[in-house]
Amino acid sequence: MGELIVVTGPPGAGKSTLAPHLAERLNPSVLVPGDWFLSLWRRGAVPPWLPEAAAQNEIGAAAAARTVGTFARADCSVVYDGVVRPKELPRWLTTAGDPVAHYVVLLPPADVCVERVVRRSGHGFTSEEATRAMHADFAAEWLELYVVEDAEAPAEELATRLLEAIAAGDHLVPPPAEPSSGG
Repeated sequence: MGELIVVTGPPGAGKSTLAPHLAERLNPSVLVPGDWFLSLWRRGAVPPWLPEAAAQNEIGAAAAARTVGTFARADCSVVYDGVVRPKELPRWLTTAGDPVAHYVVLLPPADVCVERVVRRSGHGFTSEEATRAMHADFAAEWLELYVVEDAEAPAEELATRLLEAIAAGDHLVPPPAEPSSGG
């Protein structure tokens, strides 16, 4: 089974900039953009950051997880670019078929995320309020093992460092157990 790298964080964190650089360095690899699943809704779509979109978001997340799992079972390295909050991760990975997974959380300062979101063109998501709320969600969780230091570094450099860290076992879900100091 191929391995999965979940590149996540709040809007504007740099997920869609970094993820292709990771996928290009793996072979065979698949890049799965989470936003695509939410863009499939045509009529009756609710902006996914609104509370009323919960059921719609669950459907999109489940479809994304199943897609990721299908590619992982085909021995592809899969890079998923999308928002998977820590509390959603266990269920999402179960839906994906429990592949070997690495959880990479990009968490630059909230103001950096907001600035990037506001500057976007043609993306559809420009909510400063929702960006700050999602940033707060990620920042409130205990994610020390998964947060990328210097998430504002150039994407090529960050991809190289991340793949080295992943090869060393960092970002693994669940993290490897600490060796016991037999006594």
